[in-house]
Amino acid sequence: MSITLKKCNLCPHKCGINRLENKIGICKATNNVKLALANMHYFEEPCISGKTGSGTVFFSNCNLNCVFCQNYKISQLGFGEEITTDRLAEIFIELQKRGANNINLVSPTIYSLQIKEAIKKAKELGLNLPIIYNSSGYEDVEALKNLDGYIDVYLPDFKYYKNETALEYSKIKNYFNITTLALKEMKRQVGNLVFDDNGIIQKGMIVRHMILPSHIMETIRILDWIKENLGDDTYISIMAQYFPTNKAYLYKEINRKITKKELNIVKNYLEKINMQNGYIQKIGKHEEEFVPDFNLEGIRKK
Repeated sequence: MSITLKKCNLCPHKCGINRLENKIGICKATNNVKLALANMHYFEEPCISGKTGSGTVFFSNCNLNCVFCQNYKISQLGFGEEITTDRLAEIFIELQKRGANNINLVSPTIYSLQIKEAIKKAKELGLNLPIIYNSSGYEDVEALKNLDGYIDVYLPDFKYYKNETALEYSKIKNYFNITTLALKEMKRQVGNLVFDDNGIIQKGMIVRHMILPSHIMETIRILDWIKENLGDDTYISIMAQYFPTNKAYLYKEINRKITKKELNIVKNYLEKINMQNGYIQKIGKHEEEFVPDFNLEGIRKK
């Protein structure tokens, strides 16, 4: 099956609309890439940002409609500016010249065809940085296969264990089934993590999971799945930064931050199942500041 914008099938929704005629489907994207921001970012995981920063490119619009999205003005209200693939390639080069450790594509799913072309053009212009695909995890496997060889690092979210939860909070169907297939394909493409001499990621996958209040058992089941299907050496990034925003106030069970008790349950479970690699946030820090809490030698007890 070919991946196409003419009958759009870039994501699992498979709307089938003709984006080449600038028609829009669920994600609201047209034929043109829409960009909200491109800048240096210093608060990603340490192996991504390092000291000099990650060259982060935020794409507008999204194939999810999360009620708690912290970037809803970009993802759902479409804040941003349309650009050409030539301009996108130039932006990659500009970020490289600013000293970025990598090109970090945030919410790229619905523009994967255009991004592939921009990467080709940027490499012709001298781009030699690792390309990070930073996505929701809700990906079509065939669209991912179309990117094979162009992406060095996959940084997917693994949001939900229950499909019912995904439908309620993100308005998507079969999230678990689709995302687990996507994660396996990502791992097949890039394998285990590779770092340079400064500890900056060059290749591999890190699975992100943001803890939702009142949903700790889903977090537990997600960690079980990762261990059983991707291996206990898989890098995971546990995010404790959730706060109720956008429409989260309409849902009593998620209309609060997570508690220290909830975070400790997750930390204790990570130790119990002996997951070896990754990062975990601490409550009370800057909402985007990652603090390493377990590494190659196993979880460091605090």
